[in-house]
Amino acid sequence: MTMKDKIGLVTGAGSGMGRASALALAKAGAHVVLAGRSADKLEGVRAEILGAGGRAEIRTADVSRRDENEALVAFVEARFGRLDFAFNNAGGHADFKPIDQTSVDESEWVIDLNFKGVYYGVKYQIEAMLRTGGGSIVNNASIFGIEGMSGIAHYVASKHAVVGLTRAVAKEYAARNIRVNAVCPGATQTPNYMRSSNNDVHMLDAVIPMGRIGQPEEVAEAVLWLMSDQARYVTGTTLSVDGGMAA
Repeated sequence: MTMKDKIGLVTGAGSGMGRASALALAKAGAHVVLAGRSADKLEGVRAEILGAGGRAEIRTADVSRRDENEALVAFVEARFGRLDFAFNNAGGHADFKPIDQTSVDESEWVIDLNFKGVYYGVKYQIEAMLRTGGGSIVNNASIFGIEGMSGIAHYVASKHAVVGLTRAVAKEYAARNIRVNAVCPGATQTPNYMRSSNNDVHMLDAVIPMGRIGQPEEVAEAVLWLMSDQARYVTGTTLSVDGGMAA
């Protein structure tokens, strides 16, 4: 699944699925721009990529803001002249609580990060790809983009919106050489999962058909496939990477 000399962007690249996907894409030959809020974390991932013989740049950004999405894509174009792929991965949620106990500030933060961050990312990425003849976008939609879950209604709503956005935009640009897909990871051993589970990697084993949570690298392999030419006839899909949970 070669990405040789492709130029791309990964948001939320400092840890978890973003880090794993950036490493996989760089290993496949891509020049990856790592985006996130923590320069230290991004520098750590960049060092890993460079140490393995890959290529990477960093750019701090808060993708919950429209203007920073625009600036992020502009940076990639100014630096490389084009944008071939993007993984809109940045996301998160706070503690579980019913909607009537969720503050407006928390709701807006979750929706801005998980949906608006993807929406405006896709908007400006599409504009850039149209200027150079096409590209591939993958959005991280989560298993909660296709299923419900109590206690995080704002997160579930935002991830369902990502799935709808993915399908709509895939149809809009299928004839213009731009593919747009989504991955829907289930429970995955990321820093956010470990925080919310009190570091219990086995908390959900009984409800996952494969009997274990996933690893970020397993999501990264799915992202890499969707980005690559091996998936050249795939657009508008939501690919579950969840050990059978959605089944």
